[in-house]
Amino acid sequence: MSHPLTSPRAATRRSRSTRLLRLGVVAAVAALGIGLVAACGSDADSSSSGPTVTVDHKFGSTKVPADPKRVVTVGYNDQDFVLALGVVPITTRAWYDSYNSMPWVKEATDGKGVASMQGDSADFEAIAAAKPDLILDIYDTVDRKTYDRLSQIAPTVVQPGQYKDEETPWDAQLLLTGQALGKQDRAQALVTEVRGKIDAAKAAHPEFAGKTLVEDFGPENGGHYLIGANDPRRTLFDALGFRAQDTVGDLSEEKLSLLDRDILFVNGATKQQMSASPAFSRLAVVREDRTLYTTFDSPLSGALAYSGPNALMYALDVLVPQLSNALSGRPVADLAMA
Repeated sequence: MSHPLTSPRAATRRSRSTRLLRLGVVAAVAALGIGLVAACGSDADSSSSGPTVTVDHKFGSTKVPADPKRVVTVGYNDQDFVLALGVVPITTRAWYDSYNSMPWVKEATDGKGVASMQGDSADFEAIAAAKPDLILDIYDTVDRKTYDRLSQIAPTVVQPGQYKDEETPWDAQLLLTGQALGKQDRAQALVTEVRGKIDAAKAAHPEFAGKTLVEDFGPENGGHYLIGANDPRRTLFDALGFRAQDTVGDLSEEKLSLLDRDILFVNGATKQQMSASPAFSRLAVVREDRTLYTTFDSPLSGALAYSGPNALMYALDVLVPQLSNALSGRPVADLAMA
């Protein structure tokens, strides 16, 4: 299974795993299997004294402090869920360079942003130096060796056992994070809020249902990669009722006709950049202004990648009106830096 990449631009010709279908919140609550109970036997014991709770995950269970103060996030998007619950991690995994400038991150951190480790793998020395009392490594591919090494530093929580690596749904990830942080009520409230916004958008735009939306990821340098159903980068499109194209993966210029469906979402290039390709410009979905464009530097692209609750609500506000415009024949806005 391929991993998310520190630089989204580097992902143009590589598949990131389909992490989630970020719906079905009520079912996720029951399915998580998170045992938040009084501390008992577990695979990893908390090194701190005081009350602990037990959180279940794919490697067993971990005792964590009931109210952790020093949280390190190692999964690629884990910080987005921690911030939404009112906790600022002491250090995080680097991914989007522009993360600290994204509106919901600035709001959550009073404009200060979050510190991050560099590199495309867990920096054990940096993690240990941060002296955490809790490590979260949920959106990642974590093997037992890595988990054991992290657990030697501090109590560590990884993804639930019933999901494949990097496929934990957003609601399940939020609820798991809420349990680990002692913020389960707030996590459930956010799940309900995001679901409500998605349901309201679907009710207001029944025209979305069953339409095929193609997401072309990272084409600014001439490569095309089609994002499939349930991939985190198109989770909102799936949630709003759009269908995904059948083809997933790299696409050559000779096969660009596969982009020509009801709506095209270009993630990683501007309209001007894409117009340099005559084959792309000839597509009906392009000529008829049913194509939306954003760049990797935009908050919108970051929101779709990180997909925490506040990021998802940001993306909903930006995308829903333009998706409606694209289907109704009205002009669509330039989302290059939206």
